[in-house]
Amino acid sequence: MTRVKRGVATKKRHKKLLKQTKGFWGQRKNVFKRAAETLRRAMAFAFKGRKLKKRDMRGLFITRIGAAAKTHGLSYSVFIHGLKKANIDLNRKMLSQLAIFEPEAFSKLVELAK
Repeated sequence: MTRVKRGVATKKRHKKLLKQTKGFWGQRKNVFKRAAETLRRAMAFAFKGRKLKKRDMRGLFITRIGAAAKTHGLSYSVFIHGLKKANIDLNRKMLSQLAIFEPEAFSKLVELAK
């Protein structure tokens, strides 16, 4: 059987990982073992962060809708309940966009919700 030397493949794998850790502090960027553990942790935080971003944005949309509804004399919950009763299915992102960029259309929605 022929002998297989793995130096080339290992070097390629190490270089690929170290390239991803560029900009990290101290050994975390240039020592493979430290870089690997830091990168795994960073990727986990990035994954979690993408999920949390969605939660944060929904909260922002709700705050904006609530503020716009208050100007028309309704609370957020009463406004959303009114929309549900009127069978108006708009997600919170679109309601937020309407509240900011199309105030006339939003005021018509408030009238329907009342």
